Amino acid sequence: MSAEATTRPDTAERVAVVTHATRYAGPGSVEALRKAGYTVLCHDESFAEEAARTAFEDGRDGAVACPARTPTGAVGQAVKRYGRLDLVVSNDVYPARYLPVEQADPAELRRAAEALLVTPAAVLAKAAAHMKRRGSGHIVLMTSAAPVRPETGFSAYSSLRAGASAYARAAARELAPHGVTVHAVAPNFLQSETYYPPEVWETDEGRARLRDLLPAGRLGTAEEIGDLVVFLGSGSADFLTGDVIHFTGGWS
Repeated sequence: MSAEATTRPDTAERVAVVTHATRYAGPGSVEALRKAGYTVLCHDESFAEEAARTAFEDGRDGAVACPARTPTGAVGQAVKRYGRLDLVVSNDVYPARYLPVEQADPAELRRAAEALLVTPAAVLAKAAAHMKRRGSGHIVLMTSAAPVRPETGFSAYSSLRAGASAYARAAARELAPHGVTVHAVAPNFLQSETYYPPEVWETDEGRARLRDLLPAGRLGTAEEIGDLVVFLGSGSADFLTGDVIHFTGGWS
């Protein structure tokens, strides 16, 4: 199914948007949601190229690569194309760069803030406008558990992730009367090429380090975080809203 194909609103039972679909919690979220029966409109910077969209969709029934260049653009495309939006996963990604506080670079801080705080707030706003009108919907911000134990040299990254989690909690209070739930899922030690690549951690040395670092003694899997996303969007526990869910194997 090409990104330009049109799906009538009455054929889409449930529609989700996943941003940065090829990185961090994106792959697990896309797989779990499409297997749960969603049409998943997927955003990624690489999808500006038709060849990349075609390659991504191959073998992934229910996943649609969106040519929109921005996460908010993907949200708008979902509403326009399907006439509804049930779940948004704002899967926000930026390198956790080592930057001691005395070396703080305003330009770098602005770039990080744009990716980790401004973008999820904009995605949430776009989704909330539609969901409030419908009287239902689910929004998940993928943040990080790094603020629980900020490491030396990562003050900016940890603070911005904390800000996004706080934003989710505040938005949840505002949107709950309208039937919209909002959560922050805060991973650490999630297997992903972005932060915890398996070629580094799925080695004898890496596994030994993990056993020392956290009670679970292993990386979280894409399947596990995907299942969590499906649960949060299922409607089975909509009294649950405004939480920061630490996906950390007992580390936090």
